[in-house]
Amino acid sequence: MKYTDLESILKEKVIFIAVPIRHFESVIKEIAPQLSEGTTIIDVCSVKKHPAEIMEANIPENVGIIATHPMFGPDSFMSNNRLKMMMDNTRDVHDQFNFWRRFFTDQGIQVMEMSPDQHDQLAAKTQGVTHFLGRMLKEFGIRKTAIDTQGFRDLLDLVDQTCNDSWELYTDLQLYNPYTDHMIDKLKLATKSLDDRLKELQDVAN
Repeated sequence: MKYTDLESILKEKVIFIAVPIRHFESVIKEIAPQLSEGTTIIDVCSVKKHPAEIMEANIPENVGIIATHPMFGPDSFMSNNRLKMMMDNTRDVHDQFNFWRRFFTDQGIQVMEMSPDQHDQLAAKTQGVTHFLGRMLKEFGIRKTAIDTQGFRDLLDLVDQTCNDSWELYTDLQLYNPYTDHMIDKLKLATKSLDDRLKELQDVAN
């Protein structure tokens, strides 16, 4: 693997920032003073309000900002031919947004334009729920059996896919999306509601 020093990277006109969400702010604050006019920064974080606000607050106004989230990773990429990607023209001062939107579209990726806030609201209901359930099932101790149904095998696949990601990624997805707390609370209420309904039926049967 070939590595390039930071000084050389910061001379590029377009720089992709792909670091753990928890380290995003420190990285942006480190490189911001070294960025030159004409540069565009593109992030690929799995949450969007947090990095977009950090970039807008710290990156000089003569540097462009494009917020993106490829809605796939190494595992889902191999098994999914309907790849999606979120993009937001956060501060496209150097006309890079349309070029990169066309570039990703040409790779067969469906590009969806939306604001960071819209993204995080939807992601909490989709990606957040998926990872939460996958981790919960692993904590539960879900295992293969001799009579697995297809639905059960799908659950096992969900656990394998979500838990193959690092624990740090999981916690960052939950902690840095402002809408996941509400999502988890709704899941807990739904679980309690189902349990209460079963208990009511049991009481009637008895």
